[in-house]
Order: sequence, then C-alpha cells, then structure tokens
Amino acid sequence: MKRLSLQWRITLMTALLMCLTGVLINCMVGYSGMRYMDSIGTEVSAHGEVQADSPSSFDPASKELDDELTIVVSNAQESFGATSWYITAAVTLLGGVLAYFVSGHALRPLRSFAAQVESVQPDNLADTKISEDVPAELRRCSASFNDMIARLDEGFSAQRQFTGNAAHELRTPLALMQAQVELFCAEHPGIDADTASLLGLLQEQTERMTHMTATLLEMSELRGVPCNDEIDLAPMIEEVLTDLAPLAEEKGITLASEGEAQMIGSDTLIYRLLFNLAENAIRYGAPSSTVQISTRDEGNRVLLRVRDQGLGIPEQYQTSIFQPFFRVDKSRSRAYGGVGLGLALAGEIAALHGGSIEVEESSESGTTMLVTLPARTLG
Repeated sequence: MKRLSLQWRITLMTALLMCLTGVLINCMVGYSGMRYMDSIGTEVSAHGEVQADSPSSFDPASKELDDELTIVVSNAQESFGATSWYITAAVTLLGGVLAYFVSGHALRPLRSFAAQVESVQPDNLADTKISEDVPAELRRCSASFNDMIARLDEGFSAQRQFTGNAAHELRTPLALMQAQVELFCAEHPGIDADTASLLGLLQEQTERMTHMTATLLEMSELRGVPCNDEIDLAPMIEEVLTDLAPLAEEKGITLASEGEAQMIGSDTLIYRLLFNLAENAIRYGAPSSTVQISTRDEGNRVLLRVRDQGLGIPEQYQTSIFQPFFRVDKSRSRAYGGVGLGLALAGEIAALHGGSIEVEESSESGTTMLVTLPARTLG
C-alpha cells in the first residue's frame, strides 16, 4: 500500500467504501424484499391446487392457485438476489473509475506544486519561488518551502562571496611570492643543489596554489557568466585538443574526436569544461594510449563523452570525485600537479547549464566521463 500513489490510495479507499455501502444496502433491501416475497408465497400456497386448465397468469383475487406458483415466487427471489449483487458490483466498479478521475483532478494542484519543487536548482534559487496560489492545505507548505529556499540562497551566496573574497586576497601575495622566487633564481644561477631544490619546491607549490586560487575564483564567479552564446561543439573540441597536444605528446597519448552538435551556453565555460575533462584524462591516462572526445546530438539533449585508457576509478569514489579538493590518490595528484578542483569546476559548469556529469563506466581498461547538456535551437 505504501508504494501506491496518493491518487490510487484515494481510489481504492473510495471503491472499498462504496462496495461496503452497496453490500449493506443490498443486504437490507434484499432481506426486506425476500421477506415479503416469502409472505406472498406462503399465502398463495395456502389456497391449494388449481385445475390443469386454469390460466397461467397470477390474479391476486383468484382463489384457484397452483403449487407451481410457489416455484415462480422462489425463482423470483433468486433472480432478485443475483441482480442486486450484480448491481452492487457494477456500481462499485463505476464508482472506483469515477473516483480515480475525480481524485486526479483534485490532486492536480499537488502535482503542480511537486513540479515547481522539482524545477528548483542550486543555480536558480534567487529566481525560484513556489506559487502560493494553492489550496489551503498546501499554502503553509508553500510558504515554508519559499522561506527555506530564501535561506539556502543566502547561505550559497555567502559561501560564494567568501570563496571569491579569499581567492582575491590570496592572488596578490601568491603572485608576489612567485615573482620573488623566480627573480632570486635568475639572479643567483650558481647556488648549491640543496638551495636550488628548496627554491624549486617553493616555486612548484606557489604555482600550484596560484592555480588553485584562480580556479576557486572562477567557481565563485560562475553565476554571473551569461549563457547565451551559440556554440558549435566540434570546432571547440578541436581547439581543446590542439591546446592540450603538447601535454599529450609528453606521454605519447593520441588525441581523437568524433561527432558534432550545437547548443546555447557560455562559450568560455563549456570550453573550460571540455578542457578540464580532457586534461584530466591525459594526466591519468596510460602512456601511449588514446583519449577520445565524442559528441552526440539526441534532439533534446547533447551527450559529450571523454574516454581514456587509464587505471579506472574505484566504484566507491565515482561520485565523490566531483567534490572540491577530493582526490582518489593524493600522491599521484600532487605528482601530476592536480589540486582537486578540475572535476568540481566541470560539475559546476554542467549544472549551471542545466546538465549533469557522471562516470558512465570505469574499469582497469579506462574511464568514460559522460556530460549531458540540454540542446537548444540556435538562432
């Protein structure tokens, strides 16, 4: 019963109620009718037998009645009872059908309310407000939900503002540190090996923190980027692969692409999404393997797949990898220069465009990342 929808519950309860009411009325009417018919049959039988040539019709004033009339009365009783039960079953069935459609109409505001709730996304909290033009039973729920949305929007806004402010504050000292280290290395080419190693480590970590700060700043400013560019994905993918060609050549990885599709969105952000996924596939792909980006237009959505031939991602981590700063193998991530924000940024970009990103499949022979974006008509 718990798995049934509210409409079906109302329908079944209404049908059951009508059935019980019909059975009760049928029993009462049937008992009363048969009681009086038995009384008539008893009175008729008491008049004795009639002649064989007597008329077959029933005349209450006639005193010449046949025993067969008792049988007629008995058959009428049975027919009356059977007909009553048929009517009860038919009325119950008809009442159930009517209850289903009537309850569906009555529950329409609830469905509309559920549809409005489902349309709420993290990127449109500020513009989302559930209509309070609903039945009295849902009005309080609607007002409470709107209050919750407002509080969530304030929380997300405060979080983005803090991230952006922190990134802004960190950029200047990090840039100064990086410039000073580079300047010192240029002015002191003959330093000893230990000092050179220390300076190299400082420079590497400063560059890593600078990259992380820049990514955090991008993530905090995503909501303000307009998403109304007409994008042809095939040329953009070729541009991404061209920019990543030097990195792929270092590992002997072959880059490939196939398919084409068009969409409406932010040209800059979609480029960054593709770049992050392809760069991640190259960094963690096996040497002398292939990284492929495929595009497919399915009418109402665009599917982007990035395939690599790396070691794969364990199943328990396949959803966690899109969280900021999460890394499956921290030692490998540091070796490859990762900061744990590339996939998180890709997920934010996909959500901003009304899409999603997930690990479609992963094994020891490689991983396929699937990006689903809504297709919109150009022009």
